Amino acid sequence: MNNKPLAFIRPLIFVFTFIMAFSITGKSWLEKNGVDQLVLIGGNLLLFVVSLTAFFITFKALKSANPQAFVRAMYGSFMIKFFLIVVAAFIYIMIAKKEVNKPALVICGGLYIIYTAIETRALMKLLKQKKNA
Repeated sequence: MNNKPLAFIRPLIFVFTFIMAFSITGKSWLEKNGVDQLVLIGGNLLLFVVSLTAFFITFKALKSANPQAFVRAMYGSFMIKFFLIVVAAFIYIMIAKKEVNKPALVICGGLYIIYTAIETRALMKLLKQKKNA
């Protein structure tokens, strides 16, 4: 098994960098379409950090001799990621009250799906490389 996870998380880093660059340089376009730039930047940063953490938790479990360790890590990292994002969204909604920026939340929901798909794809590639998998 390849012990260098960087090659597998490059797409994750690419998406994060692209969204951050677009969020910063496309401020006028975002404002014109009713998307709050700060919500998008904060959501992207949170999703990236949580996805990266979940990836490394599961990557570490791949090295275990116990085959159930990978499944537990996959479910555990999903639960951690999902609940952290739900709590962050709840906090944002409670703070913003009636000024919640729905377009930015919808985009962040789409980013959640993209980050999860990239993370899962990378982990499946790693799993295929593992001997005795």
